[in-house]
Amino acid sequence: MKLQKVTDAGQAEPVRHGRRYRDACGAAFALELVGERWALLIMRELMFGPKRFGAIRGGLPAISARVLAERLGELEAAGVVRREMLAPPASVAVYALTDWGRQADEAMLALCRWSLQSPGHDPSLHLSSAGLMMSLRALFRGGADTAGEIAVGEDLFAVSVAKGVFTVRSGAGEAAAFRLTAADARPLMQLFYGKVGLAAAEAVGLAVAGDRAAAAAFGGCFALPDKLA
Repeated sequence: MKLQKVTDAGQAEPVRHGRRYRDACGAAFALELVGERWALLIMRELMFGPKRFGAIRGGLPAISARVLAERLGELEAAGVVRREMLAPPASVAVYALTDWGRQADEAMLALCRWSLQSPGHDPSLHLSSAGLMMSLRALFRGGADTAGEIAVGEDLFAVSVAKGVFTVRSGAGEAAAFRLTAADARPLMQLFYGKVGLAAAEAVGLAVAGDRAAAAAFGGCFALPDKLA
């Protein structure tokens, strides 16, 4: 995907430390930058590559177009998000994380691991394809080396485990041993976190192609954290 930078002379002033909390702590400033409702989830949607406005909203069905536009403008002003133009023949605007914006990745993964210890977490709620991939990165527990693909709706991701390290990126994989396909995240969540096995996941909408043994082993590489007592 080739991009061209879009400039905007009317861009808002950057966020200034102390505007809300009057507190020198870096955590306070982080909340000033990305603490508004939806901000971190918008960043999550962009963590695997640029997206059009409509695609971001598709991953966050409860957000309104007005609020999404406001949050994107705020994140752009803060230097977290930038607008880009797809190269011809597409020639459409997309939103992408800046290099600095992508550095929030580890903090988001840590928040995911921390929050999922709460007994109040409801895994039956909607989860976007980007949200599922972030959860896999946060909840990888180790496994045998393998490579495959995961297709969720219109989104395709290449996944691999090599020497105890799990990686995921947008797009097709090389030498994929298996492909897991589902219309949405729910059947995949059953496989990864419900530990129901391939056959049971297939019964609720998962399609498995390629090496079934490798797919089943990959499904066992992830686990939710123990809940707090």
